[in-house]
Amino acid sequence: MNAPLLAIEGLRSGYGEAVVVDGCSFAIRTGEAVALLGRNGVGKTTLLVTLMGLARVHGGSMRWKDRDLSTMRTSDRARLGIGWVPQERAVFPSLTVEENLTVTALPGPWSLARVYALFPRLAERRRNFGNELSGGEQQMLAMGRALMLNPALLLLDEPLEGLAPVIVDELSSAIASMVEDEGQAVILVEQHVEQALSLTHRAIVLERGRIAHEGSSTTLRADPHALERWIGVRVAA
Repeated sequence: MNAPLLAIEGLRSGYGEAVVVDGCSFAIRTGEAVALLGRNGVGKTTLLVTLMGLARVHGGSMRWKDRDLSTMRTSDRARLGIGWVPQERAVFPSLTVEENLTVTALPGPWSLARVYALFPRLAERRRNFGNELSGGEQQMLAMGRALMLNPALLLLDEPLEGLAPVIVDELSSAIASMVEDEGQAVILVEQHVEQALSLTHRAIVLERGRIAHEGSSTTLRADPHALERWIGVRVAA
């Protein structure tokens, strides 16, 4: 079996002296989509932030294709192939949609044409500035810009949060296309549990900074008792 893209062993991280992620171990392989689930405050976002080099590592290891990530700068992690869409989206407000997409682009299969095909709304708004877009359009732009870096692994931090149902459906379809049609590896942090599980192959549930469950997304989706116990949600039958 090929080596994983990302291998985490005993990772402990947080902010200052506070440890939020406390001993996590898992691996992500090429083309694999993983849902990272759990109640609020259990360390999901902190784990993504740690992968991007923006939190303090207290112990354990993070390896990217057998390279140590621990002391690597955020920009170098992006160049290696880790893309990140933060909750804040962080689009450039004074640049047009097209400028946002191309300003940090790296060579690879994800091109401007392919991003526009994935997000037709962005093609329609290509000459609009970032601050002229709706929240849903900004989320599409943030995802498209991350794809233009041609990442091997894309980190999505609650991309569906606070959006209208029609936009949630559009973004979910785009993520499904990335994963199933393009073979894009993804770690998806999301409070829309049913959709997160429907879009991914595997699920990891965090509880108090530790992994409480790891297994098939399909299996977890079919287990309402486990979902209620670990995540506190009721999934419709």
